[in-house]
Amino acid sequence: MRRSPLVRFALLALLASPAAALAQTPPAPTPVPFPEALQRAANDLFSKAQLEGARVELVIDPLIDGISGAQSTSTRSMQQTLIELVGKSYPRFQAQPFSTEVLARNPAVLVGTFTAVNNAGDAGGARDAYRICLTLLDLKSKRVVSKGVARAKPEGVDVTPTTYYRDAPIWSKDPSTEAYIKTCQGTKLGDPIDPLYAERLNIAALINDGILEYEARHFREALAFYRTARALPGGDQHRVRIGAYLATSRLGRKDDAVEAFGDLVDSGLTGNQLMVKLLFQPGSTQFIANPQVTEPYPMWLSQIATRAKQKGACLEIVGHTSRTGLPQVNERLSVLRAQYVMDLLQAGAPDSRGRMLATGRGYNENLIGTGKDDASDALDRRVEFKVIGC
Repeated sequence: MRRSPLVRFALLALLASPAAALAQTPPAPTPVPFPEALQRAANDLFSKAQLEGARVELVIDPLIDGISGAQSTSTRSMQQTLIELVGKSYPRFQAQPFSTEVLARNPAVLVGTFTAVNNAGDAGGARDAYRICLTLLDLKSKRVVSKGVARAKPEGVDVTPTTYYRDAPIWSKDPSTEAYIKTCQGTKLGDPIDPLYAERLNIAALINDGILEYEARHFREALAFYRTARALPGGDQHRVRIGAYLATSRLGRKDDAVEAFGDLVDSGLTGNQLMVKLLFQPGSTQFIANPQVTEPYPMWLSQIATRAKQKGACLEIVGHTSRTGLPQVNERLSVLRAQYVMDLLQAGAPDSRGRMLATGRGYNENLIGTGKDDASDALDRRVEFKVIGC
């Protein structure tokens, strides 16, 4: 039956309405158990890889959290699972160490992120799933040659940071880490490899060597890798500064450790982003009762006050909390924590009064967002220092 022009117009208007658009929105992905999600993403990645040659060397640039850039117990286990899967099911790929020697042969490089998300896409909602993103790069063609994605249920996921990232005193956005995340999450099949990521691959391999040596308690060797990386073009990176501070601290070189931490502070203040992991007791304005963790806090705060004064900088001290508890309680708690830190800074530098402001964000700017109140979400209980106008 033919419809009149008026009826056809009404039908088109209905289809174009917000309600119709909403009805056509694809449903949220269904999370599956963590091992199954990783298997699904990995099979997609390896089975669909568009690469030439019967044998392909493969290196894995260690998988990271897609927000914090940290490695965790889960990302490490994912990497080991991927290596085992390649050996069992994809003999075309020959897994090799992530080293400068192998990189010189232009292998395929696997990068991956593991990110806590709200599965329905609500930016302010609870993070009730994990998004797995795997991307395969061909250094010969300098192109993205395969992708694999999946959603995982949170059960069985352990995002406790590995030793280096747990011990790191601060967090800050790092261009190299951002390039890694962009390479994984912001590319599609056939895209060119991000130039910054490609340029710094050799440095990333040296940093990885340093991290592994540090976690094996080989602190001299770790420091040597960090110093080698720092001396190369593009080696002036956040992870290198952190590694130098951690290694010198463990070696008992107090003066070198103070200077290394001061270098971190200078870099953060210059970039207007210095986030320090000052850990508080849950629901309290007091630092956690662990002297091994809090022992360097006075030095950290002294360096922040001193370096800010040298730069003539005024600071906004911003407190943050993890997701546990009521929003209004956390907002007040975050302000009180910032005030506590400001009082400590001013006690050591009385002439800084009037050059600091304490504010709080509650849990509105969580990086991890799981609300576990343990080592896994320590970054959510950070204190941030921002340079503001005096």
